[in-house]
Amino acid sequence: MPLGRVDLDKEDVALAAGGDAIAFERLYRRHVARVRSLAQWLTNAPDSDIDDAVQEVFVRVWTKLSTFAGESAFGTWLHRVAVNLLIRRRQMAGRDSARRGGDDETIALVPGPRSDPELRMAIEKAVATLPAGAREVFVLHDMEGFKHEEIGQLLEIDPGTSRSQLHRARMMLRKILA
Repeated sequence: MPLGRVDLDKEDVALAAGGDAIAFERLYRRHVARVRSLAQWLTNAPDSDIDDAVQEVFVRVWTKLSTFAGESAFGTWLHRVAVNLLIRRRQMAGRDSARRGGDDETIALVPGPRSDPELRMAIEKAVATLPAGAREVFVLHDMEGFKHEEIGQLLEIDPGTSRSQLHRARMMLRKILA
C-alpha cells in the first residue's frame, strides 16, 4: 500500500473515530473494492448478498472503530474484521441451509462471481466448486496471503488441517482446470 494511503487512512481513522462521517466515507471509498472482492471469494453468494455482506462489514467497522489501536495499518485491521465477519456469515448461512434441507448440489448451482476474462472465469468457477473448508483455506492462503497459523486461528482449526485443506484444494483445482 502506498505510504500516502496509510497516512490518509491514519488521519481519516482519527476523524471517523470522533464521529466524522465524511472521513469514514473516505475510508469506505478507499477500501470497499478490496472488501467486496474478499466477500465474493469467501461467500460465493449472489451479488445482492455480497452487497449486504460488504455493508455489514462497514457497519461493524464504524461501530468498532474506537477499538482500532493503530498497531497495524487500518487496511490490515479492516481486512481482519471483514474476514472474521464473512466467515461467520458463511457459517450462519450454512446452518440456515441445513435447517432448510439444502445440500452441496443446491449450493453448487448458485452462480459465482462474474468476470470477463476467460481464465479468471475458469478459475472462479473452479474455486466455487471446492468444498467449503478447502475453498476458505485456499482463498485465505493463496489469494489473501494469510499464514497457516493465522488461518487456524480464524477458522478455529489446527494449522496442519489448514495445510491439508490447501493441498486438497490445489489438487482439486489442478484436476478441474486441466
